[in-house]
Amino acid sequence: MGGHDHHHGPPYKVPDASIYKVSDVPQLVEVERALARRGLKDPWLRNEVWRYDVKEWSTHRVRLVRFLFKGFPLGFAAFVATIGLEYALGVDYHAHNGHGDHGKHGGH
Repeated sequence: MGGHDHHHGPPYKVPDASIYKVSDVPQLVEVERALARRGLKDPWLRNEVWRYDVKEWSTHRVRLVRFLFKGFPLGFAAFVATIGLEYALGVDYHAHNGHGDHGKHGGH
């Protein structure tokens, strides 16, 4: 009905938790060792492994640059369009139209 193609079930596949291993991430292995030195263990540490998958999420630096400059192309295009529009309309922010504040400060 309605001609829409509805998918049955979620549009994604949740990976099996067994594919994430703390031993695959040197940073998390160090966390695990530091906890063990204090007699502690984090049973949820495996849940952080996906964050270090460089193939899937790239490096921290690349993610940071991507985040910081995500809207830059659109913002720069809007900036250029604004400048062009102001130029086309003859907007001049430096023009003195006789309504300045000369003499309002008591001779300062």
